[in-house]
Amino acid sequence: MAVPEFVLELRRKIGTDPLWLAGVTAVVLDDGGDRVLLIRRSDTGEWAPITGIIDPGEQPAAAAIREAREEADIEIRVERIAAVDITPPRIYPNGDRAQYLDVDFVCRHLSGEPHPADGEALEVAWFPVGDLPEMSDEYAHRVRNALAPGEAALFSIADTPRSW
Repeated sequence: MAVPEFVLELRRKIGTDPLWLAGVTAVVLDDGGDRVLLIRRSDTGEWAPITGIIDPGEQPAAAAIREAREEADIEIRVERIAAVDITPPRIYPNGDRAQYLDVDFVCRHLSGEPHPADGEALEVAWFPVGDLPEMSDEYAHRVRNALAPGEAALFSIADTPRSW
């Protein structure tokens, strides 16, 4: 996945030390809410919702809209926050370490024919809500949060992140 320039600048200064970053997940639904748009990630080959790092000073909802444009070349409307959570610590193949505060949004597809747009996705496809492909527990959790009934955002008050 493409690494934002501000992260590369930080890495030049701190090496592989842990970074605390903010991210977004856009769970994009079709007009009827019957299908979820997923990408097959080019870095891992797994199916996932649209995700990305929030740029410095960028509003989280604006980041979700930007990521949908970048990854799938679509326009979306952000409808509500589904959940706020932290990810498990990550160690990337190059040794970089990071952990993310992730804001999950329920989004609605407005326009554009979804397709891999920037090299971060191998495939982009719609899946029926009741027949989603296999994905990591972490990504499945984010999608479930977005599909959960109710308007209130879900969050945890535990001192440690989920084990997924």
